[in-house]
Amino acid sequence: MGWAPHVTVAAVVERGGRFLLVEEEVDGTVVLNQPAGHLDPGESLPQAAAREALEETGWPFRPTGIVGLYRWEAPSGRTYLRLAFCGELDDSGPRGPLDRGILGTRWLAPQAVRAAAAGKGPLPLRSPLVLRAVEDHLAGRRWPLDLLVEVP
Repeated sequence: MGWAPHVTVAAVVERGGRFLLVEEEVDGTVVLNQPAGHLDPGESLPQAAAREALEETGWPFRPTGIVGLYRWEAPSGRTYLRLAFCGELDDSGPRGPLDRGILGTRWLAPQAVRAAAAGKGPLPLRSPLVLRAVEDHLAGRRWPLDLLVEVP
């Protein structure tokens, strides 16, 4: 099989001026990320974002819009195609255990996310995609979910 990008989704959740991030261990290093992960076979992109958010935070997430579509070449040489969704959390609170590798959740102000991106926070960001999605969300970038079309 030839080259193919890794298709991933992320949940961008803001409440009270703070963003929901997860602390996760990646290759022995603890980093901050949006609730995010790979698209699984048979699921839509919004379904993948809802599933990943639930698995990584315990909070049921309902995507309401698209913040951005990002292509990034990681230092490893892998190419990622990431779709970031904004949305709402179920107000009933977190449920269930978190995915393996997820150490916990944090609500961070934009300044704290920027500090982490600059290497001045307690933990680094997993990738520059985290800050870009936060900045795009703050800038009001939103597209409707019907931009995505599932072709039977």
